[in-house]
Amino acid sequence: MFEVIGERINTSRKFVQAAVAERDAGYIIDDVKKQLEAGANYIDVNAGARIGHETEDMKWLLDTIQPIATVPLTLDSPDPAVLEMAFKRVEKTPMINSISLEKERFEAMMPFLEGKDCKVIALCMDDAGMPSSSDDILGRARGLVKELNDIGIPTASIYVDPLVQPISTDTTKGNMVLDAVRAIKAEFPDVHITGGLSNISYGLPQRKVINRTFVSLMMDAGMDSAIIDPLDKKIMATIRTADMLLSHDDFCMNFLKGVRSGAIES
Repeated sequence: MFEVIGERINTSRKFVQAAVAERDAGYIIDDVKKQLEAGANYIDVNAGARIGHETEDMKWLLDTIQPIATVPLTLDSPDPAVLEMAFKRVEKTPMINSISLEKERFEAMMPFLEGKDCKVIALCMDDAGMPSSSDDILGRARGLVKELNDIGIPTASIYVDPLVQPISTDTTKGNMVLDAVRAIKAEFPDVHITGGLSNISYGLPQRKVINRTFVSLMMDAGMDSAIIDPLDKKIMATIRTADMLLSHDDFCMNFLKGVRSGAIES
């Protein structure tokens, strides 16, 4: 089944930042409950926007969220010290967001990840910048899988992000990432494919329509996870329907549950 990583608890969002600054637990708890009810499989927690407060903000968020979280958390920070603190506080096996092949980030994250029981989001980014072809994405994915395997992270715990790029500036970018996902899954069947989708529609009108269409194409190519807003009912309905059509929903039960609950409407 497709896994949804709920992206809403991020202090880069104005209302979340205000709630964290004011220690408004009610706002955070209400948002997390809504994400869970909407079908989130992970709750991403990012406290990085308030410079100088990330450690204490992350501690507070974890203490606020964990009593009501029925799913694992995604610990989202570029700072290994913050992640080390957060990792010790979580109760369920977390996901770490994220590592890349960029030298500075790679060298900081690898010692932290070694020996950890966790899932890892691995960005297909290196010091040359964004990938320029499907082969480039595949090559970076190969490097990430090898390096993570070498420190004990199994392939099935790796979530490769192929880095979706705007189609408005280059109409080949959609096919580029779709081809890359197919190639990654062919070479590494156990690896997961995740990432944000909204970059594909950057600079274009009717972005939500584009994003919903694109997620179904990505799922057909092999994407089985995404970092999205689970309160967007239409994209969640698209994901559930595509999961069913791709034979990932035994007896159509998840789709039928969504229809009965009103989450999927015509």
